[in-house]
Amino acid sequence: MTTTPRLKDGSNFLELSYSELEDRNLAIKKDRDAGKPQKYFETKFLEILKKEKAIKAITVCFSDMEGKFHMLDYNKNFMLGAHDNLTFDGSSIKGFTPQHSSDLLLQLDWSSFRWLPADIFGHGKVIVFANVLGRDKKPYVGDYRSNLMLLAKELMKKDKILVNVAPEIEGFILESENAEQNYDEKEGFELASKGGYFNALPQDTLRQFIDRLAEATRALGFENEKDHPEVAPSQFEMNYKYTEVVQAADQVQLYKVVARQLAKNFGLTASFLPKPKMNINGSGMHVNLSLSKNGKNIFYDAKGKYMISKDAHEFVTGVLYYANGICLGLNSSVNAYRRLDPKFEAPNEIKVSPSDRSAMVRIPFGNEKSARMEVRTVAPDANPYLTFYLILRAGLKGMKASPKQKKAYAELHDKPVKKLPANIDQAIRAFKKSDFIKDVMLEENLEKYAGLKEASADRCPRELGTRVKAGEVWYHHEVTNQVLWNKF
Repeated sequence: MTTTPRLKDGSNFLELSYSELEDRNLAIKKDRDAGKPQKYFETKFLEILKKEKAIKAITVCFSDMEGKFHMLDYNKNFMLGAHDNLTFDGSSIKGFTPQHSSDLLLQLDWSSFRWLPADIFGHGKVIVFANVLGRDKKPYVGDYRSNLMLLAKELMKKDKILVNVAPEIEGFILESENAEQNYDEKEGFELASKGGYFNALPQDTLRQFIDRLAEATRALGFENEKDHPEVAPSQFEMNYKYTEVVQAADQVQLYKVVARQLAKNFGLTASFLPKPKMNINGSGMHVNLSLSKNGKNIFYDAKGKYMISKDAHEFVTGVLYYANGICLGLNSSVNAYRRLDPKFEAPNEIKVSPSDRSAMVRIPFGNEKSARMEVRTVAPDANPYLTFYLILRAGLKGMKASPKQKKAYAELHDKPVKKLPANIDQAIRAFKKSDFIKDVMLEENLEKYAGLKEASADRCPRELGTRVKAGEVWYHHEVTNQVLWNKF
């Protein structure tokens, strides 16, 4: 263990260099990829917590049904004695338990342990993701990290299939801190930079922000591939290596919280609203997904159409067939439908194409390693666990369809191309009447999730119009709090 620097207050809490953080986090990732069991990670990290005096607290994080990221810090000494009995009030989390049965449990996923950059999260802290359990100590039905993990484990156990995902998450940096909470629809947002696609100056505010974000994500073990300004002014994107589907969703949540904190350090706001400003490109979260079996990418076929396999085509067809039903999960806010506006070029057409960027699904050029499907419809404010879960369940339904179902799926390609819902109200109706959603989400979750979306939609004008409204920002699930919610 390296010696840590003494801080001004006389403490000696953990502060590792970014290089040391990257080495340690990649070593953990290597163990995860090797399939080491949960007990291995639990034993290893409990021992580290006992020995490393410079660690003061463990940040435990989880996500609610809408994808809002929640973090709480446990004192290290308390955690050592109570890590298997961490309770919290589920009635205080939107979409979880009612007040009369509020207690829920947090089950630590020790394999998600990460060493943290002190300049972002504070000195002496590490982080662990948790799954939510009910009082019966079974996975809580409304926790989509648990649901996604169970599905991924089932695929590995039954079919030896590993789900690989690489999301491309876009966002904006906006002038001033808390720009979303203080939004004035008459004034609109002020962009923090005029830099755009590939052409921001090296010391432009946008480029400096992206550089800092890239340094932090590398340190967290993301294995970055490239980063750059996106097409719109003040817009950023970062690409990193494919990883297992649950890890990929965890990284989405970490990416966004790190971006928000770094922007705040600059006196700015990092926003993942899909369309914070009209007349410029919106932000998406393109989901690149492939399946591998025994280390081989089963989506690749050098002789197949678009150089993808029969399995891949059937997977894509399943996603397209259930597109209207899953749209609300992939585009979960009023603001998201500005990006999918049918009057503009947008990834809103229910079709597949190798090059047409208005298609919901694109097949990028690939080889034996990189062949994949890219779902371009997804918004960056979606719950990544729910999003990946719905895409995966829809695709698997296409792969495992009966002959009768396959005939119905095939007819999809013979009909005129349809567009996705044009607003959240249409998406809610499609979601609620979908038998597929009832099957994969269960009635209880369907009603809860639809209710949450309706509550936000009811606080916004029915017509989107040409100006981003205060309601769609203030009552957005990643922005709102009790004060804003009670302004209605």
